[in-house]
Amino acid sequence: MTEEKSSRLPYRIKEPFLSKTEAALFRSLTDLMGARYVVCPKVALTDLFTIIRPNENVHFFNKIFRKHVDFLLCDLKTYAPSFGVEIVKPIAKEGMREADKFIDTLFFDAGIPLAHIASGETYDPADIVALFRLALAKAGKSAQGIDSVPNCPNCGKMMVLRMRRDGAMRGKTYYGCVDNPHCPGSLEID
Repeated sequence: MTEEKSSRLPYRIKEPFLSKTEAALFRSLTDLMGARYVVCPKVALTDLFTIIRPNENVHFFNKIFRKHVDFLLCDLKTYAPSFGVEIVKPIAKEGMREADKFIDTLFFDAGIPLAHIASGETYDPADIVALFRLALAKAGKSAQGIDSVPNCPNCGKMMVLRMRRDGAMRGKTYYGCVDNPHCPGSLEID
């Protein structure tokens, strides 16, 4: 019996998975948006965002490691992220907390609307819709300057910016597969 207990892994289910505030907002979002979006709770930022040139940008990975967005609303057919939702604690005069500012900037730069919803035990659908409209208007301003990195046409992995070192195209930049030399995928830049 003692041997059996010691072989058991030291993990247990965290209860509750969603706090009362999160569960109330999850129910409201599902009722309000369930016919249009898949509502995903507690999505890790590392599952949502990738780091360009990860070896050079370790500091930026550390900023999203072990962090999550409270809810992510995804398109029903493509599962593409459509909205982020953060529950924020009301703060008097200081404004937004630093962690909330960072997540706000991260979503803004990606062109994904991020709605900030004040923590509560009940939520008014009209207030939620108004906050989503505000987030959509704010994200619309950022969508013009998004610099996206293409995926490799051969393997689908992220591509990185490279420069030709020799030949007639010497000095020209192009996108090459991050998995080079195992994958020869490349895209020329006009």
